[in-house]
Amino acid sequence: MTRPIAAAVALMAAALALTACSADPDAASKPPADAGAAKTILEPGQANPMIAQGVAITSGAALYKTSGIGPAAGNKAAPENSPESFIDTEQFPGAKLPAGVTITEAQGMAVLAQIKQNLEAQGLSVDNVTTMRVFLDNAPGSDRADYAGWNRAYRQFFANTNLDTGDTELVPLGTAPPTAPLVRNAARPTRFALEVAGLPVPGWLVEVEVDAVYPAGKGPRS
Repeated sequence: MTRPIAAAVALMAAALALTACSADPDAASKPPADAGAAKTILEPGQANPMIAQGVAITSGAALYKTSGIGPAAGNKAAPENSPESFIDTEQFPGAKLPAGVTITEAQGMAVLAQIKQNLEAQGLSVDNVTTMRVFLDNAPGSDRADYAGWNRAYRQFFANTNLDTGDTELVPLGTAPPTAPLVRNAARPTRFALEVAGLPVPGWLVEVEVDAVYPAGKGPRS
């Protein structure tokens, strides 16, 4: 899929997500703490879903949208523009990945860490994310995108708190036993992930855009 087509699909998916959220506003809605201007809609009976059925945004709420963000090239020991060159050496010292951690998983964690920093610079946090658009490329030697690796990375930052009990869920990193996530976050954004034929930077396997909503009574920093 070409990038223009992927972008068009992204806009359509975001519109559908916001439309769907108004269909049944009382259906097992369990918004994250301090959601304020955004109300998360979940399927009935779900205590720990990965994504929301929809998100209802209060009229007049202040929105923040990121551009497509990919991993930074922080691994100087790897060949330039190789997937390995985009492993975050702060998350994985020496770019040594634990057992079972895939390149897509590592890149996904790097991207989400950058998005977290981006949001915090604007007075927001990952808790305020309402919509996420994910583009995945195949790792070398693979015939399809690594959705499982991406989902493990996602759970390190999102959707890792049981909404019934409030307890933090343990999440896997590669094939290691599940442990506490990097960021405790109850937020479930609307989300899609698409496999694409290529991303704009050679070596990128993951690119992510998010929409966030400022809590009620707050807005962009001047």
